[in-house]
This record gives sequence, C-alpha cells and structure tokens, in this order.
Amino acid sequence: MEEIWGLLHTGHQDAAINMALDEALIKWHSNGDIPPVLRFYGWSKPTLSVGRFQKVEKSINFATIEQNDCQFVRRLTGGSAVLHDDELTYSIVVSEDKPYIAESVLEAYYTLSKGIMAGFKILNIPVESFLHEERKKKERTEVCFERASDYEMLVDGKKLSGHAQTRVQGVLMQHGSLPFTMDTELLFNLFNYPSDRVRDRQRKGFYEKAITMNEASENNITYEQAAKAFEEGFKQALNLKFEDLELTAEQWKEVEALAENKYRSKEWNMNRNRKKVQS
Repeated sequence: MEEIWGLLHTGHQDAAINMALDEALIKWHSNGDIPPVLRFYGWSKPTLSVGRFQKVEKSINFATIEQNDCQFVRRLTGGSAVLHDDELTYSIVVSEDKPYIAESVLEAYYTLSKGIMAGFKILNIPVESFLHEERKKKERTEVCFERASDYEMLVDGKKLSGHAQTRVQGVLMQHGSLPFTMDTELLFNLFNYPSDRVRDRQRKGFYEKAITMNEASENNITYEQAAKAFEEGFKQALNLKFEDLELTAEQWKEVEALAENKYRSKEWNMNRNRKKVQS
C-alpha cells in the first residue's frame, strides 16, 4: 500500500528562507500539521552553507563572499561547507516512528538513498552508492564534495551528491545538494589557504574527487527535469504517493520570522550554536 507524502516546490529562495523553511517543516510535522514531506528548492544567489558545528572564523574568506555577492548561512545539520548555486536541493521530513526509519543514522541514510539512486537512474546517470569498508577516522576537510560519506552517490569514484541529517522533536530531516554544474574557482576562493599555490593544488585535486550531474550525464539537465526524476525515484523506491502541499500565508510569515531572527543573525551563523531547534 502506498503511503501518502506531501510534495512541496518552493522555487529559488534566499539562504535564510531555505534553511528556515526546512526547520519549520520539522516543527509542523512534529505537531501533526503536515504529513511527511519531500521538498525541492533552489537558491536565489550562490550560497556557502556550513555545518552546524563547523568552525568558520579562520577557514572562510568572508571578504570574498561579499565581493562575489554570495550568501552565507549555517545549516541545522552537520557536515562540511557546500556551495549551493546551479543545483537542485531536496529536503525530507518524516517521523522517526515510521517503521522504515531506522534508529541508526546509517541505516536511515541507506533507506532514503534509494530514492536518490532511483532518480539518478531515471536521468540515465550510472551511480553507485558509497560505503566505507572500514569505519576509520577519515581525512578532515572543510569542503563537502572533497570526500564521500556513507550512501552518497558516486560516478566513476567521484562524489555526485551530498546530504546531511538531523533528528529533532521526533522527526528526521535530511537535505541534500544535487549539482548540475559547479564553479570550483569560486568555491575555493571562498576559503582561506596558506598560499595561492596550496589553493590551486586543492582545486586541481577536487576534479578527481567530485563530479556534477551534467558532467556525468553529458547532457544539460534542467531543474524541472531533475525534480520530476527524483520525485519519481522516491515514489518507486519508497512506495510513496505524493500530493501537492501548499503553505498558508501564516506559515510563510512564520518562516520569514525564523529566517530573520535566526538564519540571518550573526549569533547563529558565526557561532557553533549547540542549542536545540529554535522556533
């Protein structure tokens, strides 16, 4: 029997709105106001998002962010920095009580990764799922796409997608970046390095570790095509039925207030805030 989820398309929003909306969905689903949701969205400006506990004071070049008219935001989830630009971004909110949502973060990733893998196959992108053979401490990196985490997608050994997960108020929220193209020149200019030579070396090495959807498919995939493919992928892999979800005017006001008070604030973005969700 198919389970009914909400399908939410919110278009290209600014960084604070995008992160506030992901957080608001957690609250609304926890309160029973909305069903489980698959959301697709984009970014109105190039945005560097950093993980909830990531140090930024020394590693990020904030002058370059401003010079390039980029936005900066701290995510509710962990992980390393991601440059969101020419991409489709997805988020999922679903109750931890669902029988297919395991207590283990790794197993929950595995379940949800099936929808991502199915979407890539619909787009004729030959992906494989990455899993560490040994659970060892890996080389640390500030840049998300420089290494794969468990159940992220690879093409020819190169990372194609990045995702992160948190659990709050009995709800699992996972969001992820699915890039069409990537401006690596801009990406590496947003970080501080000891010298230009080190930056160039890191940038060149990045090409051996990461790939985009357009590179993997050798076609220019549109935002609309990708959203449709991943909707179908989740439908097939998790046996779901989607019904369009529209936010009310009051819900949008709540999102805008959260964006202004939290995700545009220096207190949240510059500090590794360890408090629970603030609404």
